[in-house]
Amino acid sequence: MTNNSLLDSRDKLAKLDKSNVLGSIEALPDQIRDAWEQTESLSFPPDFPNVKNIIVSGMGGSALGAHVIKNLYKDELTLPLEIYSHYHLPGYVNEDSLVILSSYSGNTEEILAASEQAIKVGAKIIVITGGGKLLELALEHDWPHYHINPTYNPSGEPRMAIGYAVVGMLGVFSKLGIVNLSEKDLLDLTDKLEELIQKLSPDSVDGNMAKLLAYHAFDKMLILSGAEHLIGAVHVTNNQLNENAKLLTAEWHLPEFNHHYLEALTNPSKLREDTLFLLFNSHLYMPEVTKRVHLTADVIKQAGFDAEVIEATASTKLEQVFEIITLGSFLNFYLAMLYQLDPAPIPNVDHFKSEMAK
Repeated sequence: MTNNSLLDSRDKLAKLDKSNVLGSIEALPDQIRDAWEQTESLSFPPDFPNVKNIIVSGMGGSALGAHVIKNLYKDELTLPLEIYSHYHLPGYVNEDSLVILSSYSGNTEEILAASEQAIKVGAKIIVITGGGKLLELALEHDWPHYHINPTYNPSGEPRMAIGYAVVGMLGVFSKLGIVNLSEKDLLDLTDKLEELIQKLSPDSVDGNMAKLLAYHAFDKMLILSGAEHLIGAVHVTNNQLNENAKLLTAEWHLPEFNHHYLEALTNPSKLREDTLFLLFNSHLYMPEVTKRVHLTADVIKQAGFDAEVIEATASTKLEQVFEIITLGSFLNFYLAMLYQLDPAPIPNVDHFKSEMAK
């Protein structure tokens, strides 16, 4: 493994990180503030809040905000919210449905195909995009839209615009009256994130949790498990581990994890030394779930696997979600550096898309 000094040197990191993914990670508080300001001017037709269901049509990084919101506000949402990552929409979508078409590039073929069905059935449509064909459609049809201006995403990568993805969509939901979120909540959040970023940045040498986790996780397959309000944050971490660290992962959630996956800890036996389980815990989980986290870790260790419990420590669910997202972002970045990889390019995905376009 590369020696520890690599992760402590911004100059050495910059030689690998040619697109400045680190800059996007450290700009998360600015992304959050900027996205909230950008969505303040949004307005919607008066019948939009009266829909009977909401479907977010998005792929990869463009769906991350919906995953976070669905799990963070699961106890507050009074409408069904479904994330549909496909060329089409559910058969129940009709004129009483709100379809949010989300594509950072604006050219994602699955979302453009889904837009045709949304139009056909007369669904109410909102667009979240950075441009492309989707923005053209929004302007052509006069759909309400949030045109992302990602000033604080220097890497240009959709998955690293997580502040825009989550808070941009939260801004839409807040304007519709679907979730309750105040500007004070966000300002308190960004203040605490700035403190956390200092503790996890390359300049923090001693006791840096993200670096310690990266050393522990190096050259291992990671299996991530979260619960309740942290499920979306764990999914964001998983997405970034795949795309930035080019790392093979799996993602399971409690309590479902305990009802069948525990029996998969037997075969193949050779995976034991090359696999690390990361279980994300919270004092804001219901007590039964917190108990499950520690019991699950015990069973995993008894089966001969390595497991680590990561505690979310912030005082609110919103702050814990971004605490885990921030930790996960630094973890995947440091792992990419240990693997001597530029985290930005996604050659396999790009090749696949080019082949699909033929």
